[in-house]
Amino acid sequence: MSWQDEIDELRKREALARQMGGEERIQRQHDNGRLTVRERIEALVDEDSFHEIGALAGKASYDEDGNLDTFTPSNFVLGTADINGRRVVIGGDDFTVRGGAADAKIGDKSGYGEKYALEMRLPLICLVDGSGGGGSVKTLEMVGHSYVPALKGFETTMKLMGHVPVVCACMGSVAGLGAVRVTISHFSLMIKGTSQLFVAGPPVVERGFGKPVEKNELGGSQIHAHGSGAVDNEVDTEPDAFETIKQFLSYLPQNVWQVPPRIDPEDPADRREESLLSVIPRDRRQMYEVREVIEAVVDRLSFFEINPGYGEALVVGLARLDGYSVGIMANDTCHHGGAVNATASEKMMRFVDLCDTFHMPVVNLVDNPGFLIGIQAEEEGTVRLGSRALMAVYQSTIPWISVIIRRCYGVAGAGHGKTDGLNLRYAWPSANWGSLPIEGGVQAAYRRDIEAADDPDARRRELEDMLEQYRSPLKTAEAFGVEEVIDPRDTRPLLCDWVRLAYEIIPTQLGPKARTPRP
Repeated sequence: MSWQDEIDELRKREALARQMGGEERIQRQHDNGRLTVRERIEALVDEDSFHEIGALAGKASYDEDGNLDTFTPSNFVLGTADINGRRVVIGGDDFTVRGGAADAKIGDKSGYGEKYALEMRLPLICLVDGSGGGGSVKTLEMVGHSYVPALKGFETTMKLMGHVPVVCACMGSVAGLGAVRVTISHFSLMIKGTSQLFVAGPPVVERGFGKPVEKNELGGSQIHAHGSGAVDNEVDTEPDAFETIKQFLSYLPQNVWQVPPRIDPEDPADRREESLLSVIPRDRRQMYEVREVIEAVVDRLSFFEINPGYGEALVVGLARLDGYSVGIMANDTCHHGGAVNATASEKMMRFVDLCDTFHMPVVNLVDNPGFLIGIQAEEEGTVRLGSRALMAVYQSTIPWISVIIRRCYGVAGAGHGKTDGLNLRYAWPSANWGSLPIEGGVQAAYRRDIEAADDPDARRRELEDMLEQYRSPLKTAEAFGVEEVIDPRDTRPLLCDWVRLAYEIIPTQLGPKARTPRP
């Protein structure tokens, strides 16, 4: 006796599931410039590595003889796969079935995927293209009653953030709980023109405010990758999104119980860049491109910037030193002179949490004139958000090294490292520091003297010139107020030596932290 008939029925249903919402709706998805969820998964993962879970879940109808008549698959596709040879859990909304609305999902496949990732300690990738939550108001007609909102499985969602890498991509028009799900991640992205993110979509907003609004105007990537900071990165196309996801994951371990991966380095650890000798202008008011400094010290072409359009006074990202994964922070003088404002503080907090969670050492290239000052800075809550960023630094336990390349002032400057610990740091000859920059500090400290002078401007310049003699980092080094002043060209060799030592310490720190990262 054979079970071939049942196997044939199984294959028939699997084929029906792969048809998704049908040819017409698939074509509509393509006409809108978007791939289907199955095409997305195929493009992202290693060839032939996707193993689907729950393909038979769906709504079926039967004829009088009990034979399958119609089958509409669940609009969430779930499975495991390999990305660059590493196993992940991947799931995505199928917009061709009820627009990805939650009430067309069957059996909470997305929740099962989260449990799978948590218990098997695998990275989770979510390709979000639906509303989430309870779906549309059509649910009322279908079930005959309303419901009190709840976040079923949210505890698992939160736990994931402290255990495995979570990447969420906003692939279409995403609202409600779907939008929230995108933000509860270690890395998120949107696609220019074809993805939108909102608490509620244009029809709801128009009904509530009486004014029509276009979906990209309401929640396009230009808003969330630059203005709100709700997502980290913005890409041009869906293929770009897949490559960006792969690149981000390449720096991270599978979970917090593993060490971040190392690749064979092709860049000499003892490389000394001549450009570093002149990259910092002698005129302290002059800006420079800090990304040139980053590229000069990390392994060539290894810098992966995160959230470049938000909190622009601070550059953060992942890179490699001698093949080892590290986090990079650097102040960008092209925005607010490098001063840390509210958005840069929030960006710093999230980035430090990311590195601390996954045991990636941090290199901080410091040119920090302090927290941004002024009316707008106060209205934005810079002091509170700045305090949260400082707490993130001081609560972290990862190896940390600071290179003070120019300024380090005030309370914000004190966040250059963990001064209650070893606080390993180097300084360039261009470095200067203190409670306040001399230029502004003189006006505050010698105000009466300056105002009483016959020529206040001349007196102020005289005082600044008098104090200038104390600015040299060599004076601070004489008092062992800074450990080493170095030739900038030695920065990469010193960092590569340090990172090897850091990765000897990291295996003793593996495992989850007492708290999960803050989204």
